Amino acid sequence: MTSYVYIDNSNLYIEGCRVSAVEKGLATSIIHAMGTGIIDHTWQLDYGKLYEFVCGQDSVARLWGSPPPGDSFWNMLNRKGFNPTVYERGVSGGEKKVDVAIAHRITKDAFTIIDKDNDSIILVAGDKDFMPVITDLVSEGYNVECIFWDQAAREVKEGVRKFTSLTPYHSHFTK
Repeated sequence: MTSYVYIDNSNLYIEGCRVSAVEKGLATSIIHAMGTGIIDHTWQLDYGKLYEFVCGQDSVARLWGSPPPGDSFWNMLNRKGFNPTVYERGVSGGEKKVDVAIAHRITKDAFTIIDKDNDSIILVAGDKDFMPVITDLVSEGYNVECIFWDQAAREVKEGVRKFTSLTPYHSHFTK
């Protein structure tokens, strides 16, 4: 059994910064942090620990976003032969293309290399923009899971076969 892991780096990082803001008392709750745009800009995610938590021995990990350089995760990816897909941020500082690129790759992999009877698809993102892909693949019999912070969209949590929260492990993933 192989796990195919698809990680939206920016979504993961920004929402982890919100969890950190709540833990540090900068916001009273995730709802408060989301509503007021409060995030902890000092929080750092240990990608090596994330990889160990999310990926098993037989995993194919794909990561999209605008990654920070020099993290243990990038060294691990290079050692294992993985190549992340990186997009430069736009003029406004936001990312474009990432959700569509991830959804496209999940779909392409599902119909070309993933064995729906034995393999699993793990999405590390909580954005409801992924719902069309999740809904289609689950209805086709694929094992689709989501691993993300508690504030993942309700539709995502309910649409996948299994949801695992990263929130209880936030301190473990903190550098």
